[in-house]
Amino acid sequence: MPFDLAMPTQVKICGIKTAPALEAAIAGGADFVGFVFYPPSPRSLTPEAAQPLADMARGRSEIVALLVDPDDALIEAVAFNVSPDILQLHGAESVERVAEIRRRFGVPVMKAIKVETAADAEAALAFMGAANRILFDAKAPKGLVGALPGGNGLSFDWRTLDGVRGKLDFMLSGGLTAANVADAVRLTGAWAVDVSSGVESRPGEKDLGMIARFLAAAKAA
Repeated sequence: MPFDLAMPTQVKICGIKTAPALEAAIAGGADFVGFVFYPPSPRSLTPEAAQPLADMARGRSEIVALLVDPDDALIEAVAFNVSPDILQLHGAESVERVAEIRRRFGVPVMKAIKVETAADAEAALAFMGAANRILFDAKAPKGLVGALPGGNGLSFDWRTLDGVRGKLDFMLSGGLTAANVADAVRLTGAWAVDVSSGVESRPGEKDLGMIARFLAAAKAA
């Protein structure tokens, strides 16, 4: 999706587990709502538990299914129960695996790239033919206790994206809040932003007021 400065920043609220959080996201103008299918995460749902939430969101916001190095059986269960608009691959999936999932399941794929250095960001260029979209997230520091593939509430140096700016369109994640999202968009040129822990009162528990404030700040960026 090409970035248009005349359009408001698009926003994804990820890790939604409840109907009130989903309704708050949609009421605030979320373009994407994300459901997590990764059991170690406090935001994880089973495909069956996500089904009624996906049904509530359908046609109102794009549905994103976040998976981490999934096998085909899990993708099939998610596809059957949730019918996502986008599969977000947030693990160590190879270019070949991303292309295979996109081809086999016929659903657009967004590949998450974990960033600490400019070289990490440039690794995204290899996925341009395999993935439909790229999401940049913070790489968890080595030794971080309880680190997850994403949703750790950590940001990264946005200047590391300077080398890929203009070469691909990307969604930005990693430690975003209502207080810093405008700066993040301005400095990176991201066409969309993704938030999870930045709208939570505690891990896995969305705060409806924080969702509203984040959406307002991002849309005004």
